[in-house]
Amino acid sequence: MADQSIVSTRSYCRICTCQCGVVIDTDGDQVVRVKGDFAHPLSHGYTCPKGRALGQFHHHPNAITRPLMRKNGELTPVSWDECLDDLAARLRAVIDAHGPNAVGFFFGSGLGMDASGYRMADNFYKSLGTPPKFSPLTIDGTAKVLIASLVGGFPGLQSKTDNDNVDMLIYVGVNPMVSHGHNTGMFNPAIPIRAAAARGEVWTIDPLLTETAKFSTRHLAPHPGKDYAILAWLVHEILQDGPINPAQPVAGMEGLRASLSGFDRAAAAAIAGVAEQELADLLAAIRRKGHVVVETGTGVTMSASANITQWFAWVLMILTGTMNRKGGAWFHPGFVIQFDSFPLPIMDNPFSRGPPTMPEVTGLIGEWPCAALPGEINAGNIRAVVNFGGSLIRSFPDANVLGPALRQLDTFASLEIIENETTALSTHVLPTKDQLERPDISLWDTLSASLSMQYTPAMLAPTGERRSAWWVISKLMKRMDLPVPGHVPEDDRLQGADDAMLAAQMQGGRCSYEELAAAGTVTKELEIPGAWVDRHVAAMGGWKIAPPALLAAWETAHRVDITTITQPPALCYISRRQRRKLNASLSFLGSPADIILHPDDAASSGIHHGQKVRVRTSRGEIFLTANISASIRRGVASIPHGHEIANVNRLTSIETVDAMTGMVLYTGIPIDVEAA
Repeated sequence: MADQSIVSTRSYCRICTCQCGVVIDTDGDQVVRVKGDFAHPLSHGYTCPKGRALGQFHHHPNAITRPLMRKNGELTPVSWDECLDDLAARLRAVIDAHGPNAVGFFFGSGLGMDASGYRMADNFYKSLGTPPKFSPLTIDGTAKVLIASLVGGFPGLQSKTDNDNVDMLIYVGVNPMVSHGHNTGMFNPAIPIRAAAARGEVWTIDPLLTETAKFSTRHLAPHPGKDYAILAWLVHEILQDGPINPAQPVAGMEGLRASLSGFDRAAAAAIAGVAEQELADLLAAIRRKGHVVVETGTGVTMSASANITQWFAWVLMILTGTMNRKGGAWFHPGFVIQFDSFPLPIMDNPFSRGPPTMPEVTGLIGEWPCAALPGEINAGNIRAVVNFGGSLIRSFPDANVLGPALRQLDTFASLEIIENETTALSTHVLPTKDQLERPDISLWDTLSASLSMQYTPAMLAPTGERRSAWWVISKLMKRMDLPVPGHVPEDDRLQGADDAMLAAQMQGGRCSYEELAAAGTVTKELEIPGAWVDRHVAAMGGWKIAPPALLAAWETAHRVDITTITQPPALCYISRRQRRKLNASLSFLGSPADIILHPDDAASSGIHHGQKVRVRTSRGEIFLTANISASIRRGVASIPHGHEIANVNRLTSIETVDAMTGMVLYTGIPIDVEAA
C-alpha cells in the first residue's frame, strides 16, 4: 500500500538550461525521491544524476538558512533588518563617496536560474546606471556572442542544431553526452547523436575521446586550441571547389578567399597535429552530403583560438546553406520576447567601455572580463561587490590573486544557498529560496531546444529564514533610495506574491501566465526556417563572413603557428565537464578531482594510475589523482573544473587575455606534472 503521507509534485530541474521534467516526492519537509517525469512533453522521463540530486542539494549539511554578517572578523547570524540595513548603508556610502562605478556586480548562475530574482537583480543594476558588470559570459562564452554580432549583426543569434534532421554534424570541443550541449539543451543526448550518425555522419574533434566521440562516426584528436586550422582548411577548400550553396545573402566572400589563399592541407594538418588523410576524409564527407553543421562548446570558447574557431564554424554553415534551414542550424525566436515579431536591430559592434586597469581590452555588450576584477579592486576602482549567486573563487580566473583582492573589500555581499569559499570571504551573506522552495518559470527560454515555457509550483516551505531573492533585492534597493518597480509586492510571504512576480514577466509572451501555470509546460510550433532570420540577414546586406578584426586574428594565429610547427609541444591541460558535477556545485555526488594522462606522458614522469600528482603552472599548483588512459592524445592532460580541493583556477592567469573579448585562457595551458 502506498504511503499516504507522500506528496508527488510535477516540476522541472533548474540545475542547467536543459530543464528536464521531474516528479518530486516529499514527505512533510523532506524530499524522499526525485525521478524523471515520463509525462513531460519535452524530456519524456529523461533525467541525469544532477537533476536527481535536487533532494540532496536541498538537504545539504552546509545549507545557509539565516542572514549572516561579518562582525569582529566572523560571519555571525543576524536578523534580516540588521543585515539589510548595514549592507544598504555601506553600499550607499561607497556610491556617495566614489560613484556607482565603485560597485561591481556578478550575475552568477545561482540567481541565473531564479527568474524573479534575476530580473530584480537586473533592475538593481540598471538603477545605478552602468556600473561594472561581470557574468559567466567572460568565463566560457564570449566567442559566441562576438561572432553572432560581427557575422550575424545581433548578439542573440545563437545557432542550434536541428537534431531531428541533421545528417552531417561536426562537434568541436563539446561533449553533449555530459553537458547536454553548450546552451543548446539536449535531452537524452545519446538518442539524437546515434540517430544523426545513423542518418549520415557525426564527427567529433577533441583531444580527448569523449563520451560523445564514442557515439560518433569518426574522431579527430588535434592539439588543444588548434582545431581552428581544421575548419580554416575546410573553408579554404569549399571556397575553392565547393559546395557553395548559401541559404541567405553573403558579404565578404572574396576577402575571405584572399585571406585563406595558400593555406593547404599539409599546413592545416601540421598545425592541428592530425593526419592529412583525416582531413581529406572529413572534407569528402561534407562533399558527399553537400552541407555541414558545426556545433562548438567550451573546449572552443575557453581556448586561445576561440574567436576564429567559432567564426570558421559559422562560415562553414553559411557557405553550405545550413544556417536557418531544416536539417541545419536554427535560431530561437524567443517565447517571452518574440524576436520574430519585429525587425531585429543591427548590432554588429558588440564592444563597450572596458576596465580602466586593462586599457588594451574593451568590454563586451556592456560586460567586463572577469579577469579584470582583482586589478580593479587593487586599484581602488571597485570598493564593493554584490554577488548574485556565484562561486567566484572556483569560477573566476587566477584564484591566487582573486582571493586576496576580495578580502580587501569592505563590503562583499553574496546571495547564496550553500556555504562555499566565496561566502566565507563575504561580509554579508543573504540566504535565498532554493528551487524547491519557490515557484518559477523558464528564464533563459532562448537556450531551450524548443519554443516552450515551463512553470513549477513551490514544493516546500523555505528552510529557516530564507526569503525570495526578489524580496531581498527590492528591500535593499528601498533602503538605498533606489526606485523599485511598481508591481513588486511588499512581502514575499503574502499569498501569491511569488506568482505575481512571475506573472509580470509573461506580459507579451506567447501564452498567458494563467495558461502556463495551469499546463506546467506550453510548447508552440517552431518554424524552420524562421522567416525573421532571413529578413534580418537580408536587411544587413548578408552574413558578414570577413570581418576585418577576425581576418587579422586569423592571419596572426596562422603566421605564429606556421613558424612554430617544428617545436615540440609542451604538456598542457584541457578543461572537462563531469557527468556527476556542474561547474562549482554538486561536489557531493562524488566526481573525482582527477587528471587524465596518456600512458606515455605518465611513464615519462614516473606516474602510476591512481597516484596523487602535483600539477603546476606559473600561477600556482593543485593536487589531483592520476587517471592514466589512452583515450587522450599524447602531450595533453584533462582536468575537470569546479572542484574545491583541486581548484583549476589556481592554474589560470589574469595576465594573458584575448584582446577582443578579455577572455582568459581556461584550456590549452602548459603544465608541469610530477608525482606528489
